[in-house]
Amino acid sequence: MPKPSKPTSRIPASLVAAVRQLRRGSVLVVGDVMLDRYVYGRVTRVSPEAPVPVLAVERELALPGGAGNVVRNLTALGAAVAFVSVVGDDQPGSDLTGLIGGQPRVEPWLLVQGGRATTTKTRFVAAGQHLMRADHEQAAPIHPRLADRLVRIAGDAVAATSVVVLSDYQKGVLSGDVAPRIIAAARAGGRKVVVEPKGGDFTRYAGADLIVPEPEELALATGLPVGTDAELIAAATALRRDLQLGAVLVPRGTDGLTLVHGRNEVLQLRAEASDQHDPAGAGDAVVAVLAASLAAGLELVTAAELAAVAIGIVTRKAGIAVVRDDELIEALTPGLNAKRKLVSVPLASEMVERWRHRGWRIGLLHLGEAGGEAWTPQLMEQARGWCDRLLVAVTGEGAHHMADWPAVDLLAECHGQTNDALLRLFRPDILVHGPDAVPLGMDDENLLAEWGGTLRRAEHAQAAE
Repeated sequence: MPKPSKPTSRIPASLVAAVRQLRRGSVLVVGDVMLDRYVYGRVTRVSPEAPVPVLAVERELALPGGAGNVVRNLTALGAAVAFVSVVGDDQPGSDLTGLIGGQPRVEPWLLVQGGRATTTKTRFVAAGQHLMRADHEQAAPIHPRLADRLVRIAGDAVAATSVVVLSDYQKGVLSGDVAPRIIAAARAGGRKVVVEPKGGDFTRYAGADLIVPEPEELALATGLPVGTDAELIAAATALRRDLQLGAVLVPRGTDGLTLVHGRNEVLQLRAEASDQHDPAGAGDAVVAVLAASLAAGLELVTAAELAAVAIGIVTRKAGIAVVRDDELIEALTPGLNAKRKLVSVPLASEMVERWRHRGWRIGLLHLGEAGGEAWTPQLMEQARGWCDRLLVAVTGEGAHHMADWPAVDLLAECHGQTNDALLRLFRPDILVHGPDAVPLGMDDENLLAEWGGTLRRAEHAQAAE
């Protein structure tokens, strides 16, 4: 029986270099894809028909979920992805095909089964709080002929990728002998297999290189308690032995993770503590970081260290979120980047979604090519007073000093984006114009009206009197 090692939070400088290697990897993901819908709005009254809140819908968002969220995380890390899954012949299936196909460096193979309902989870959110979730799904095994076709496609994709991920949400794609056949194809091709399991029967994952169960799943699969460190390590060791697995890694939320590997060696890694903790999507992020790391040729212990950092990042975000490579680097170099506000457009877009998910009003100031010469800290404070979070879009380096201003929450480098494109991307509640801007025009107001945004002009103190 291995003895528990002392938890560690070792962050060698070489981990930053390791993150930069993640873009070299290529990963095959096979599993259950689903559509995650978010319906955002405001609740101001109770229904006269029943004692339930009335949600005044303001906007909707759709994202790939399940195995699709593993794909999102992999692309956010810069890895190339081949994705094989099954959708229904319905609108959610069509939506997923477009969402997956629109991601960078993804080769999708979304097979269609007629008469099958695409799994869809719709979350209703007001002021950052979930009101309820409505699920539409069909979890029956996919048709045997479709399963054979899926295994053939996956087998062909094994040769073009370095690591195989099986993301099993028990919606039918990996049922029966599908998982064992893909594992056999991967082993024949000399490829590593990472499994994100669900349910109580893990026997179909036998022979995988790495399995990543949640503690509850580990307890269900082994019939052993996992309440203490020693119990969890014993359960992971038993699972590894019984299924002849290369390693078992158990994500544990804010407690970090536990890895049993090698000659039953145990590694425990802490995650960065946070007052805010949302576990949604954390397992997918961990699996993606592990797979991308192994695909890039990194050692398993290094992959686990990066996964522990990823847990600290993703659990601080609201809702189903991803971890980006630049976020990992920032977390690994706190002395250099802890106060950094200048980010890319994709990361700014994600940050805005997180703010909005918490019910915060978003302000946008687009400085344009002219830069921020007319802006002062006082004017920026005025703009910040109209919203809960202020995003400043910059196209040149002249405004980078604004990162030091307390009123600025985020600076986004938006080279080449038009004002209309930025508005449609960020959908601000408040669009701020400067005191020396051209007269407020109808174009911005008409565009803002599509989602209920408004236009405001910051004024110098003497002009406001």
